[in-house]
Amino acid sequence: MILQFGILMAFLAAGELVVSLTGIPIPSSIIGMILLTAALHFKVIKLRHVEMLANFMVHNLGFFFVPAGVGLINCLGLISDQWLPIVGASVGSTIIIMAVTGRVHQWVRHAMSRRNSVRETSTN
Repeated sequence: MILQFGILMAFLAAGELVVSLTGIPIPSSIIGMILLTAALHFKVIKLRHVEMLANFMVHNLGFFFVPAGVGLINCLGLISDQWLPIVGASVGSTIIIMAVTGRVHQWVRHAMSRRNSVRETSTN
């Protein structure tokens, strides 16, 4: 499990290095996850090298939200003053995300059905 933790921390450090070298405005943890996903996809790292720790972390995911919850409690005054813009932004962004996701899904299904129909006509 220590080796698995080391692998995950190495990818987190690699993400931090990428962000510090390039200055891209994406959190280093996200870059690290993308690098880990690519390494798993291209079989640079085998799933068994990180699976046990990943399963442990997923099963204890609620624990990782405790610091965020404490931070929210510390900001209750600000949240109570700004609840309307917070709720409005949450509802508005949810609607936009659902609309864009639906449109992209329709576009992909249409493109896939066109590709499959072209493939079927070319094989006949």
